[in-house]
Amino acid sequence: MASYGDYPDLRGVKKILVVKLRSLGDVLLTGPVFRSLQSFFPEAQIDACLYKEAIPILEGHPNVSHCFSVDPAWKTFSWWARLGQEVFLLWKIRKKKYDLVLNLTEGDRGILIQKVSGAKIRVGFRPKGFWQRKVLTHTVKSCPTPRHTVERNLDALRRIGLFPETEERELFFPISQEAKAKVAVWGQERSFILMHPASRWRFKCWPEKKMRELTERLLAEGWRVIFSSGPSSEEIESVQRTVSGLDVLNLAGKLSLQELGALIESSETLVCVDSLAFHIASALKKKVIALFGPTSDLTWGAWRNPRAKVLKSPLSCLPCGMDGCGGSKRSDCLESIPVNQVWEAMGFGKNSEREGFEPSIPL
Repeated sequence: MASYGDYPDLRGVKKILVVKLRSLGDVLLTGPVFRSLQSFFPEAQIDACLYKEAIPILEGHPNVSHCFSVDPAWKTFSWWARLGQEVFLLWKIRKKKYDLVLNLTEGDRGILIQKVSGAKIRVGFRPKGFWQRKVLTHTVKSCPTPRHTVERNLDALRRIGLFPETEERELFFPISQEAKAKVAVWGQERSFILMHPASRWRFKCWPEKKMRELTERLLAEGWRVIFSSGPSSEEIESVQRTVSGLDVLNLAGKLSLQELGALIESSETLVCVDSLAFHIASALKKKVIALFGPTSDLTWGAWRNPRAKVLKSPLSCLPCGMDGCGGSKRSDCLESIPVNQVWEAMGFGKNSEREGFEPSIPL
């Protein structure tokens, strides 16, 4: 079996590092990798190397021992200061003496980390350059057809002969008791619908005027509506424009990641775009309506969440993966989704069922 699959000898693997230098949602979708690794190596120490902003995603994960941090702010440092930070990180990783390093990210930094680590087994996706290819001991082939990101991450394990069981592929998002207590104050008046309409990538967003119209309908039906967003000024300002003058609770930019998770967990339903909030809802099995545009719902859609609905336009160009039509930063596929379609997906309208949705106060 070993020669047939070109699998390495994994006996003696005690220390494992997983590198995922990508955005928050991408990191959340790596959770099953850590769970599966711990199943195969119950006594092993499993660490992660992430961007600084993504550390809270895996803090509290039962199968992650330690997280190394790469701070994008290093780019603003002087050349020597940046070099010092990079070298210090590599030194700390080298000092750990890892046996296995999995790089789930394309790019030179992850390859360099694998090289410097000294690990005997170095696994990653097909790199572009010659020197990058020479670093890897096992190269993962990328599936040429649409494949969910969770399964793509797990392909790195399959490449070395580790085949995860079905029950090991669940997402995990930890929520502290402190975060739950804080959110309980916001949600104690009555049940609410959560809107998370913004993204740092504007081409992923539904028009503000349509989100406002949907909100006005919910308010007219007696629902309490809460808005949230990430910390970027663009997202916060977008929400402010959307809710101006409306009787909603605007928490845009005011939540930690765990507080956002607690708010999603407490909500009746979440309405969002392709974003971290959507993936948190999948991890928590919460009811969610997600509006998709250029990105593929087969690759980035709901994962094991039967209460999730993805809405998208029936255009032949989808998924294009572009930053708006023709690179314009505006996506016609998203902008053409009507308010009525979202309304009915939530359980309202003539052609839909409530699916347990009832207004919080009498009509």
